[in-house]
Amino acid sequence: MARNVVISGGGTGIGLAAARAFAAGGDQVLLLGRRADVLEKAGVPGARTYAADLSEPADVRGVAGFVEREFGAVDVLVHSAGGNGLLEPDAGSDDPLEAVAHSWTVNFRLNTLTAVLLTEALRPRLAEPGGRVLFLGSIAAYRGSGSGAYAAAKAGLHPYAHDLARQLGPRGITVNVVAPGYVEDTEFFGDAMSEERRARLVAETSNGRAGTPGDVVETLHWLASSGAGHITSQIIQVNGGAERGH
Repeated sequence: MARNVVISGGGTGIGLAAARAFAAGGDQVLLLGRRADVLEKAGVPGARTYAADLSEPADVRGVAGFVEREFGAVDVLVHSAGGNGLLEPDAGSDDPLEAVAHSWTVNFRLNTLTAVLLTEALRPRLAEPGGRVLFLGSIAAYRGSGSGAYAAAKAGLHPYAHDLARQLGPRGITVNVVAPGYVEDTEFFGDAMSEERRARLVAETSNGRAGTPGDVVETLHWLASSGAGHITSQIIQVNGGAERGH
């Protein structure tokens, strides 16, 4: 049977690759993102789109209303929205503390608040039994991210996922986090990736290559399957061995 799949950050990168995979399997897909033009160009067969800033409660209420009208229940909720803040406007101030506050606030809004607000808004609509909630975390949650802001924001998903798994478990709903390492072909690094840094990140892996959106999507797709029904409250790392399990 076709499932209803909601994917945030569905216009680019891992979110878009996930949308294509679920749609190819016959599922009904809703793509969420801030940029309507990017969503419209995604080209996922049969997918619906809805432009919203998921860090804003009013926008998220709009998403919830749309989902109720168009889908009813949500079988799979994939949180792929996020980023490291490099593509956001800067603090607009030379004050170093204001710059730090801006960076941490932006990262929290992009990576943690978007996922929490959307989950809470759609919680009543999650299919039971069999619903799946999947968060995109990061290797940075284990090893830092330079400033710490992005890593802390992604790490914040871990306890939320554990709490949510306990709360939703009695309804037959699983909750997991997929934590990628370095993944090429996304907007995450913008123009900031040097060849030297890329080579260093690849060298950290055990299999000697960068990750692809497809690597992460295969894991998401499996966790959304009936075969993964007894896997919940887990952080699944997809990083080629760059960071070992904890």
